[in-house]
Amino acid sequence: MSETETSAPLLPILIYPNPVLRKTARPVTALDADDVRALVPSMFASMYKAPGIGLAANQIGSLLRVIVVDVAPKEQPAPIALINPEIIVKSGETATQEEGCLSIPDQYAEVTRPARVKVRYQDLNGMKKEIEAEGLLSACLQHEIDHLNGVLFVDYLSVLKRNMLLRKLAKAVREQKAR
Repeated sequence: MSETETSAPLLPILIYPNPVLRKTARPVTALDADDVRALVPSMFASMYKAPGIGLAANQIGSLLRVIVVDVAPKEQPAPIALINPEIIVKSGETATQEEGCLSIPDQYAEVTRPARVKVRYQDLNGMKKEIEAEGLLSACLQHEIDHLNGVLFVDYLSVLKRNMLLRKLAKAVREQKAR
């Protein structure tokens, strides 16, 4: 099954304040290979359906260090599955972009992060790889790797902005449940 296969089962995306979103994921080992091969296609399917450009395993309730990203246009998908990703180089220069999160739906804020990163990871075959990223891909990789460490994009905001955003989310969730 390819990484772009979207007929895989959809997985429910956890919504803040689910406590799993604040947990640190554990490294994937060789013993997890079958679980990861089954998980990744469903992560891509769930991410595309949402729709989103990145998804960490924590967001679907798995505490394995796995993320999937695809920042390419829909007409030309470029999915990347990263197993045990780690940022090994960050630029001193920063960039600010609007970020959102599938686990904090319909809430967006400006977040400042390193402008460029180099990430070391393993692919689905266990091969060690590195990717250098800037722009949207850099922000997406940092955002998803943060998830694996229990960090959310709202943690980069001032207390005032974070509280306002999370109150808006709580209100939206209450209204949705009332329907």
